[in-house]
Amino acid sequence: MSLFWENVIVVTAARYSVVVLCTLVFLAVFELVTSYKNWEEIKNGNFAVAMATGGKVFGIATIFRYSIEHNDTILQSIGWGALGFVLLLLGYFIFEFLTPTIKVDEEIGKGNKAVGFISMMISIGLSFVIGASIGD
Repeated sequence: MSLFWENVIVVTAARYSVVVLCTLVFLAVFELVTSYKNWEEIKNGNFAVAMATGGKVFGIATIFRYSIEHNDTILQSIGWGALGFVLLLLGYFIFEFLTPTIKVDEEIGKGNKAVGFISMMISIGLSFVIGASIGD
């Protein structure tokens, strides 16, 4: 049975499944902290929300990419991925705090593409920084 869990296909499928599940959970948390409903806004064509959400998805995936690369077990990968997500979420709040003349959340909800784009790029940029600092 131990050979089963050492098979590269099984390990890949397990890590993939865990990352998809974690991504869904983390996106649900982002949904709770924003004033708009991500998927409803995307369905209605709000490109600013789509960019911001896409940046979050890319950011989460990038963090997990580094987490998987630098950790042997799925539990370690989940732990580092969760810590990375918390830092990414913190980055979202810092962005909102450091731009007092722009209500980031409100502007994205209204469809401001420029704010949605910069939010996407901040998520992507921070994910590389967070990922690079994930330990073994």
